[in-house]
Amino acid sequence: MRMFTAAAALAGLTALGVTVPATTAQAAGSVAAGPVCNSKWGPRNGHMYAWQDLDCTGTLLISTAGNSSWWGAGNDKATSVMNRGYVGSLDHVKFYEHINHGGGYSCLAPGELYADNLTDNRLSNGVGANDTITSHKWVNGGDCNGHFLT
Repeated sequence: MRMFTAAAALAGLTALGVTVPATTAQAAGSVAAGPVCNSKWGPRNGHMYAWQDLDCTGTLLISTAGNSSWWGAGNDKATSVMNRGYVGSLDHVKFYEHINHGGGYSCLAPGELYADNLTDNRLSNGVGANDTITSHKWVNGGDCNGHFLT
């Protein structure tokens, strides 16, 4: 999702006649995540996904349509997540720090599609979201209390 913002900013600067040195443009391109997540996005199928590495790469830790009170071997390893749930009731994925939906939490809204880099996200209790998620459940947006992954 951040890739669009960087591209739009660069297009705006170009339209204004601002020249960006090649090294700056290359650096911006190297940090813009999302291409792999974009390639893995498909039609909504009711599932949420979590990967061990940035940009939906590395080991697929979990893929499920239901709630999970413990991610087992995928526990505390997620660095990117995706919400391909159906839009409507219970369409937000609420990720939790502890088993049985305990501890800090943060949600991924269906319109956000995915969070490709959890290293820049925090849970509701201030704990970093990267390599911290242990359980999840499907909730309505109001149950997120303003805590969302990006």
